[in-house]
Amino acid sequence: MVSGRHLVKRFGRTRALDGLDLTIRAGEVHGFLGPNGAGKSTTIRAILGQLRLDGGDLRVFGADPRRDAVRVHDRLAYVPGDTALWPHLTGGECIDLLGRLGGHQNRARRNDLVDRFDLDPTKRARTYSKGNRQKVALIAALSADVELLVLDEPTSGLDPLMEAEFQRAVREAAAAGRTVLLSSHILDEVEALCDRVTIIRAGRTVSTGTLDDLRANTRSTIEVITAQPLPDILPGVSSGIGARTDEPHPHGVRTTVTVAPAALAAAVAAIARQQPIGLAVRPPSLDELFHQHYRKEPTHRAQPTPEPVA
Repeated sequence: MVSGRHLVKRFGRTRALDGLDLTIRAGEVHGFLGPNGAGKSTTIRAILGQLRLDGGDLRVFGADPRRDAVRVHDRLAYVPGDTALWPHLTGGECIDLLGRLGGHQNRARRNDLVDRFDLDPTKRARTYSKGNRQKVALIAALSADVELLVLDEPTSGLDPLMEAEFQRAVREAAAAGRTVLLSSHILDEVEALCDRVTIIRAGRTVSTGTLDDLRANTRSTIEVITAQPLPDILPGVSSGIGARTDEPHPHGVRTTVTVAPAALAAAVAAIARQQPIGLAVRPPSLDELFHQHYRKEPTHRAQPTPEPVA
C-alpha cells in the first residue's frame, strides 16, 4: 500500500525526515510511533501529497502521491489529530459533505457509527467539543469504502468508552480487508490493534516489525516469590541475567530480574528448582520497547522544530 525509501524533507536548515523508510502492507494495521518532532506528521503529509520531498522515493498504491493526488485520494480516507469543521453546519451535514467529497460513503455504516459513537448529528459544529469534532472525522472516514485509512492521533479528545468503540471499528475495518496506518501516542491502543509497528526518531526509522520481532532481542522480566532469597548466581545460567531487585514479601522474598532471550528458558528452569511460591514471566511491553529507543542520544539529531500541522 505504502512504500517509502530514504525519505528526506527539509524545512530550512532542519531535516524533518532524514532517510526514513516505511513499508505498509495491504490488509494490515500498522502502528507509527515517535515523540513530537520525530517526523510522523511530516511523513503523513507526504503520503497525502501535501508536500514535496527533497529526496527518496515514496509510492502510495504504486503511484506518486503528489503527482497522482486525485487518484491516490480516491482510495484513502484521512483523520487528523485536531479536526476543524464548518462551524455553521451540523455534525451530520459535515459527515455527509466529507462523504460526498470522497464519493465513497456507505450510508448504512455511517448511521451505525453515528449511534455507536454517541454523536448528536443535529448540533452545529461550532458547539462541539474537541472529542465530538474527532467523532465527526472518524465517522466520515470509517464509513467510506476505501482501501487505506490514514489516522493521525485519531482518538485525541475521546473518552475511554469512545476509545474502545474506535478500536472495535478499526478491527472491523481490518477484518474487511482494509489497511490502516495508525499514528498514536497511546501505546496500549497500538499494542491492541497493530499487526506491525514502525518506530521513528529524528526523522529516521529505528525499528520496524511485529511486536514479537521487536521483542526478540529485548529482555523479559521474571518476578518470583520464594521463602528464601534466590542465590546471587542461578545454577545452570551462565549469563543473561540483568537488573535484579529483592523486596520483602509476606511469604518470603519477591525477586524481580530481567533476562536476555537466550537465557530465558534456563533461568526459568533454575528458578523452578528453587521451589517458588509464585512465578510470573512478562515479555517487554510496547511502552518498554518504545522507550528503549529513546534512552540514548541519537548519533544524528534533526534540529528541533514544530512540525507543520497536517
